[in-house]
Amino acid sequence: MSVFTRSQADREALLLPELTSLTAHHRANSEGYDRILSSLGIAPDASFATISDLPWLPVRMFKTHDLKSVPDSEVFKTLTSSGTTGAGASRIYLDKEAAGAQTKQLGATLQEVLGGERLPMLMVDTIGIIKNRRSFSARGAGVLGMANFGRKHTYVLDENDKPDVEAVKKFLAEYGDKPFLIFGFTFMVWLYLYEVARDNNLDLSNGILIHSGGWKKLIDRAVDNTEFRRRFKEDTGLTRIHNYYGMIEQIGTVFLEGPSGNSLYCPDFADVVIRNPETWEEQPVGEPGVIEVVSTLPTSYPGHVLLTEDLGVYNGIDDGDWPGKHFSVLGRLPKAEARGCSDTFSGAAA
Repeated sequence: MSVFTRSQADREALLLPELTSLTAHHRANSEGYDRILSSLGIAPDASFATISDLPWLPVRMFKTHDLKSVPDSEVFKTLTSSGTTGAGASRIYLDKEAAGAQTKQLGATLQEVLGGERLPMLMVDTIGIIKNRRSFSARGAGVLGMANFGRKHTYVLDENDKPDVEAVKKFLAEYGDKPFLIFGFTFMVWLYLYEVARDNNLDLSNGILIHSGGWKKLIDRAVDNTEFRRRFKEDTGLTRIHNYYGMIEQIGTVFLEGPSGNSLYCPDFADVVIRNPETWEEQPVGEPGVIEVVSTLPTSYPGHVLLTEDLGVYNGIDDGDWPGKHFSVLGRLPKAEARGCSDTFSGAAA
């Protein structure tokens, strides 16, 4: 069943009561969150007319505050983000129910482009990234989370972070004649899969690539989303490519690129608000602003309405590949902490 079905009007009508209820739930169960809302002058019985009226937390609040809405005894998993400057890492607390919901909904989101079957999978990473299963980095969490949706996993990099060309050739010889899944962070996919495939004349035409992590590291190679897609198509035959936008602070919610590329879409349980950085009012289509991400999945911590440190722009509403708002990420806010879900990757270039 698709999770890309709701028009913007339906999304607003169905999600607003759920998000209002979640706000009350977190307020009742997280002393820190209650204090934050009280300091903003938001009454416990406040009502909200639209999704954009809901109170948001800056995403970096999870670096400086322990915010959870479940007792310590119910914390099933703690996730940490890839903070690279003095602010430290975000800590996200999941109970069993929240962890189960995020896995299920991530699966439902990706099923839109993968189908219902678990496909053989190329992981553009090293197996070393997922060794510590209780406390993950953002990159490790991403890799492990995606691994659930594939089978016969083959890692593109060996334990020394060098491309294992023979392993990739063997995988393609065995599984390359039917659909297979490829996952990796954007920079690593370019460096360790595209360049290796191009140089070794590998056929990736039956692949479905899911990738994320931003374009910053590819700027010096003059590679943007359009160029990325064009070169993969021309040099490897790969055409089914889906970028996504997501963050560990809202784990399980991903905003997925539609089939025609260059626009990200909200699954039915999520929404996005682009805010004017001076007035904080919602921006119209075409006007850049700060991205706020909204999701009903965070039940064990108050991460349901988060103001990110990224700039974005609405490309349209109810007029794209799938219903609802669709948008592009334009990059980090000036002076925002430089970090990406791909962590700091120090592997040598092939």
